[in-house]
Amino acid sequence: MYAAVDLGSNSFRMHIGEHDGDAIRVVKSARDPIRLGAGLDHKGCLTEQAMQCALDCLSNFRGILNAYPLDAVRVVATNTLRIARNAGVFLPAAEQAIGYPIEIISGEEEGRLIYMGVAAVLATPAERRLVIDIGGGSTELILGCGGEIEQVESFGIGTVGHSQEFFADGVIDAVSFENAILSARSRFEDGVNAYLPARWEHVYGSSGTARALGDAIVRNGLGDGKLSQKNLEALKNRLIGFGHVSRIELAGMKPDRAPIIMGGLAILLGILQEMRIKSVVPIEAGLRMGVLWDLQLRATRRDRREQSVEEFARRFHVDRKRAARVADIAAALYVQLKPASDDYDRHLQWAAATHEIGMAVSHSGYHKHGAYLLENADLPGFTTREQRSVSRLVLAQKGNLRKLNGALEDIDFTKAVLALRLAVMLMHSRIDVLADEMRVKLKSRIELEIRQGWLLEHRTLAYWIDREKEFWNEVGIEMAIRTGG
Repeated sequence: MYAAVDLGSNSFRMHIGEHDGDAIRVVKSARDPIRLGAGLDHKGCLTEQAMQCALDCLSNFRGILNAYPLDAVRVVATNTLRIARNAGVFLPAAEQAIGYPIEIISGEEEGRLIYMGVAAVLATPAERRLVIDIGGGSTELILGCGGEIEQVESFGIGTVGHSQEFFADGVIDAVSFENAILSARSRFEDGVNAYLPARWEHVYGSSGTARALGDAIVRNGLGDGKLSQKNLEALKNRLIGFGHVSRIELAGMKPDRAPIIMGGLAILLGILQEMRIKSVVPIEAGLRMGVLWDLQLRATRRDRREQSVEEFARRFHVDRKRAARVADIAAALYVQLKPASDDYDRHLQWAAATHEIGMAVSHSGYHKHGAYLLENADLPGFTTREQRSVSRLVLAQKGNLRKLNGALEDIDFTKAVLALRLAVMLMHSRIDVLADEMRVKLKSRIELEIRQGWLLEHRTLAYWIDREKEFWNEVGIEMAIRTGG
């Protein structure tokens, strides 16, 4: 049983699902329309009130999660926490409130997970489709065929911000709507060529916005539920007829949705007009279902992150034998160091697999180039936190350790750094090492035991070990070397 928690800009939502044959059955859902995106002040910081409202919601979610025997939980945060300047201050309290780590995912990763959820529900492997997800703070366009994603792009425009910009005083009129639609069109016009009708057969709207618009059209006699330009124009005219947000009366419209429905409608009309889309079909699937499927795939060892690392290493022509050699040595040494948790096990393996990608830029300072590439690349399946961790390990593989800026306060991370540095050093010294031929410990100091014969057979090794002792001493960690055998 898995749980997916989505900390969106408009609502916080949760699905608890159970894998059942070829499907995931949702056994519990929860939603709280806290409108976090509206809680950003003029400096781009979350207000105290917005943060407290979010913490209260997360505490309630924790109570629900604790009532189920969960195998895995993934909490993802989207656009508002991507852009909030004080997100780093809020996150520790938020993680304590819900009891699980919170991953701020990129717009591209958000799009990937959305598409996974849609593809799983549709189960039409040969269908070429475009998925549109209009969220509270961003809009994702994902092009794919069956379960394969061909292109994903995230645009920083969503229902909350767009409604605030064009309908801030609550007045709904034709001029405001026209300006809102034109503004939306301007945000998508550069991406038109990538999403032209020739590249897809069907278009789906996966967000709560799409479903709310479709429901409003049907339940108020404005059309057949499809999000066509004709039906959306009819809904727009009905809203203009109300004249003000406070006077909106639409059957089935949730009260919390009314203040932001105009922004979502304007964005969707802008997309349809700019990309020559005739209609969109709302679908009950998206980010949370994608997260549940991602957890299921990880549990069955079909982790998208592994595929991303392989593809990335291939793109930069990494010597796979050298990378595998470093990975094997690092893993063996890390086991000897006895980390308190397995938090960095896979991070270390991913760093070893990609530690030389920077050589595609320059052999000089390749660890710095590699770290930059890893931190800033679009790696499907990875969170920002995971990419930063792998990037730091690649940066730490050689040279001084002062550049890690306090990261060595985490003892397990320090052990991962030590294991990777030693593995890289031995690989460059061309020493064939078996797991039982080297001993390493890290408590109050580093204790390293190596064979005396290595120093005689590989004359540069003594130099590199002396340099390594200096680097560790610079950050206050003594390194003692013993030779034997």
